[in-house]
Amino acid sequence: MNINGKRQMELLNKMSFVRMGGTAEEMAAAEILMEEIRSIGLEPVIEEFEIEDAELVAGQLEVLAPFNKKYVVTAYKLSESTPEEGLVAPFYYAENLTAVDLANCKGKIVLVNGFFNLDMFKKLQKAGAVAFITMSGTMLETEEDSDLFTRTMRDTIRAFGNMPGANIRITDAFEIVAGGATQVKLTAINTPITRTSHNITVTIEGSEKPEEIVSFGGHFDSVEFSKGAHDNAAGSVINMEILRHFAENKPKRTVQVMWYGAEEMGLLGSKAWIKAHEDELKNHLCMINTDMAGVVIGYDVARVIGTKEATAHCDAFMRRKGYNVGVTQEIYSSDSIPFADKGVPAVNFIRFGHHVGGTFIHCRNDLAKFLSEQSIAKTTQFVLDYGIELIESEVFPFERVVPTEMVEKVDKYLAKKELAEAKKDK
Repeated sequence: MNINGKRQMELLNKMSFVRMGGTAEEMAAAEILMEEIRSIGLEPVIEEFEIEDAELVAGQLEVLAPFNKKYVVTAYKLSESTPEEGLVAPFYYAENLTAVDLANCKGKIVLVNGFFNLDMFKKLQKAGAVAFITMSGTMLETEEDSDLFTRTMRDTIRAFGNMPGANIRITDAFEIVAGGATQVKLTAINTPITRTSHNITVTIEGSEKPEEIVSFGGHFDSVEFSKGAHDNAAGSVINMEILRHFAENKPKRTVQVMWYGAEEMGLLGSKAWIKAHEDELKNHLCMINTDMAGVVIGYDVARVIGTKEATAHCDAFMRRKGYNVGVTQEIYSSDSIPFADKGVPAVNFIRFGHHVGGTFIHCRNDLAKFLSEQSIAKTTQFVLDYGIELIESEVFPFERVVPTEMVEKVDKYLAKKELAEAKKDK
């Protein structure tokens, strides 16, 4: 089978709409993928799983002193809500949460830099902050061409407690800090709800070693405001083309091709799949994950969550075949993590955009126009060829082992130590 970049881009364009986890739009994307699978002559298995989410009720930050102005904010989903009438408190901008910053946070609504994480929360909680605010966007955006994102208090944070949180445009944050705000009122209210997301799986049984499985995965959801062409409709259509190959060419080992929902909400699809199929994982020799591909201006990498030997094998394969892929032994924040957590080695293929404006993810500018048929077909070729190398080998090229140094990184990513401590404290 010849890889068909035109066909891939046609499918990618069909999927290029906002498709957040658990929404009707995500389900519409799943239907598009399943229709394509059936056109190949295969029958997909779709499995649903529940996810925690929230509906936004109110979001506003009002500066009370030394000037008065109201700003739109979005409440952090699943964060503690403020009173309906708002939370009035002194305002403080904690630039980098040093000891000096933290000494000034008690009883205050605190503006922080960067993405909110567990370490930030624990520091603010210990310091006695009453609420937090994060920022999104760039200083060059206007209100008309910017999107005010909604963030979520992940379960790894909520295991340690909760507090009101909100997100604000960075241009508004600039005005508030430059204006010397000292007293504010935050109204950030959200209502928890449960949504349903889905995973899609197709299995092609191996002709000689059906008990041994190599899987190809990638997520098909996107984030708020984003059509998600690069991240990750591209990975979705790459896996579809790989499925076509194995539908036409019976594999020696069993091949599973998977599309995960709600990855952008915390790898929820792959976590749900692992939970539902944990007894099958002993047969999985490797998980190949493709998350972000197809951009014209960019570069390809492979991040191997496996042994040094597995990393060296991947690197040697790419060199021998003349594929320009930078290979490193490292974890990657994607659906490979839950597999590695259960001892299944994983190889992540990623085509990053150029670091200076080459492409965009997690925003309104993640568009198909920055991708090309040639670029997506190129990545498909080496992902497929690497998969064939594993699937058709007489003896599998490396051990089914996630070494200690990788286990430690996966555990840190999943905040296992902290969560165990939180559970113990309760």
